[in-house]
Amino acid sequence: MKTSTSQMRAHASVVKKLLVHCFLLLLLALTGCGVGINYSMTGSSTTAKTISIAEFYNNTDLGQANLGQTFTNQLKNYFIQNSNLAVVADDGELQMEGEITSFTLTPIAPTGTNDPTQINSASSTRMTITVRATYVNTLDETMSFKDRSFSFYKDFPNDQNFTDVEEQYTRQIFERIVNDIFNASIANW
Repeated sequence: MKTSTSQMRAHASVVKKLLVHCFLLLLLALTGCGVGINYSMTGSSTTAKTISIAEFYNNTDLGQANLGQTFTNQLKNYFIQNSNLAVVADDGELQMEGEITSFTLTPIAPTGTNDPTQINSASSTRMTITVRATYVNTLDETMSFKDRSFSFYKDFPNDQNFTDVEEQYTRQIFERIVNDIFNASIANW
């Protein structure tokens, strides 16, 4: 069976129309999902332009002396890298403040001895840090929270010298807490 040129053109025209319709339906479906919601590639769902982050104070007995400053800088850097917000010194449309309330080292994973006269020891230690934060959204007060605690931990074997790993583990814990604060505030999770 021989196909004429006019039949081939008609077939190509139908295929082209089908592709255009499919593309338009896909485009409509994708744009329809975002009605009434602000999306961004960074996860931020706020229309605010500025955030002010006050110094978080270290109100713990343990930890390095610069713990509060380290946390505050890590928090500011995360907001700068993961949102379109400008960090300002005072009176941002979004405002955050808080303190580090707990820094603990707890023995975990006890190891038993066969000698009843010896005290059982732990093979690992859990380092836990807790941060309490207050977040004010001046554009939408319903998104604000007050004195909310965020905590995370890192377990390490007792054969490690704690002073050798304290700074590294502190930063790893702070990364998780900062992410949780970001998600609770502007990502609205």
